[in-house]
Amino acid sequence: MSVPAGTAPLAALSAAGVSVWLDDLSRELLAGGELENLITDEHVVGVTTNPTIFASALSRGKRYNEQLRRLGIEGSSVDEAVFALTTDDVRDGCDALAPVFERTGGIDGRVSIEVDPRMAQDADATAAMARRLWEVVDRTNLFIKIPATRKGLKAVTAVIAEGISVNVTLIFSLERYREVMDAYQSGLEQAREAGRDLADIHSVASLFVSRVDTEVDHRLNAIGTNEAQVLKGKAAIANARLAYQTYEQTLAQPRWQHLAAAGARVQRPLWASTGVKDPSYPDTMYVSELVIAGTVNTMPGTTLKAFADHGTLPAHAPTADDFAAAAAHLEALQDAGVDFEDVTDTLEREGLAKFEDSWRELGESVQREMHAEAANTDGPGAGPVSDAESAGLLAIYLNDHYAGATGGLELFRRAAKATPNSADGAALADLAKQVEEDRDALARIMTDLGVTTSQPKVAMGWLAEKAGRLKPNGHILSRSPLSDLLETESMLLGVLGKTACWRTLRILAESDERLSADRLDTLLERAEQQSDTLEELRSAAVSRTLLPRPTGTLTKGNM
Repeated sequence: MSVPAGTAPLAALSAAGVSVWLDDLSRELLAGGELENLITDEHVVGVTTNPTIFASALSRGKRYNEQLRRLGIEGSSVDEAVFALTTDDVRDGCDALAPVFERTGGIDGRVSIEVDPRMAQDADATAAMARRLWEVVDRTNLFIKIPATRKGLKAVTAVIAEGISVNVTLIFSLERYREVMDAYQSGLEQAREAGRDLADIHSVASLFVSRVDTEVDHRLNAIGTNEAQVLKGKAAIANARLAYQTYEQTLAQPRWQHLAAAGARVQRPLWASTGVKDPSYPDTMYVSELVIAGTVNTMPGTTLKAFADHGTLPAHAPTADDFAAAAAHLEALQDAGVDFEDVTDTLEREGLAKFEDSWRELGESVQREMHAEAANTDGPGAGPVSDAESAGLLAIYLNDHYAGATGGLELFRRAAKATPNSADGAALADLAKQVEEDRDALARIMTDLGVTTSQPKVAMGWLAEKAGRLKPNGHILSRSPLSDLLETESMLLGVLGKTACWRTLRILAESDERLSADRLDTLLERAEQQSDTLEELRSAAVSRTLLPRPTGTLTKGNM
């Protein structure tokens, strides 16, 4: 149903029993007063962070520079500096949300900070870092985020038993969600045995939503049938609804009832990754479709703004019929050839890898800034450039990328046409469409910045791709067994270059109002997904082309 007239959508969402959290934190938000405004005016009652958010925060403005340079002078390591920055921000966030924490009796007013993702497969190291974060931040409204790997779940039980509140994150599958709830209850049971007050221990379980559709839709596109296309865009909501059904079933069990009688708090389901990745889907669908009292929805800023502007609420919370339909949808995916267990396993691996990449990027940014003054010399080219010089360099930079995008688009189209009836061909055709949209997005950005497209450079980019067909792949004009591998690697390099361009523009967006930071964040995330797809295609090409066949394998030549 639509939001009642005169009622702001976020107010209606909050009144429906959903806790509105923001999936973002930075010193710009804190010092600029924006977080305080969101709490006061937009019903935001919690904040989540992760390595990607902190890496992005460091690129915004200059508020970290002084502290980083001081830490560099003091001889702090990169890990020590990252720890100091993130815990300071989260502590300030906890203080900003303290009134909400008091008002809600500790239910909301929470800020989450994640353990180092590089420790995700080491239960003891994860638990030790959780304890350190809890001690250093020193705020009762803190949540320690621990990834729901199997080793991570052992750490969850350990720290819950010690009275530390936990946000269990990176949950995709129903099986893993059951294990998360089991780990929480095991920790509570140990805490009770140790004489702790269970009412002081809180937890949420973060179920990732939109990434499920991204991966499933990718596989459905590879299947390519009309029946497969009908199934797109529905798996994430179905999976989330079944997770909530699992949660309700767990609360009805005697084990939980005994803990509840002892004062235990429920581990609320939290819908994470609720920003829409496919622009053809409604931009608020992962909020509107999951309005369930007693849950949390943590939204990136773009999604929060979109829902505040035009969000709607459903007529009712999910019913037994909705749960049955969700189960039927996952069965239909299986029948269509999508292995959903493999989907969730893949998403967990990729999620950890992305967080590790972001952590590494954060560390590299911290290291550069810690030693920025030492790197500034009076040598040639080290001085600042004028505004006119900067604008000229930016025009050259963007035109070079636009020319590369033109050549890259030709390569994607040609690779897709080479295998039109295969799963790889369908995936490449979808990528070619996205690459064209990305090139158009770059053209719009150039227009917004007053940069004229250099047609000679565009032509050279097109010609360069044509000349690239003469690569030494064993054949001059026709395709060879190496063509798929070499082309996939070239496309992957092109996407990595495009990602670097988006990151550059994202930094500029912090001080240039002509650039949309939210749009660039979306383009960055899509580029990362494109890289993941191309890496899968590249690995498959390696297996087809370079791995020796088992002895005795029949080929057309020896049949």
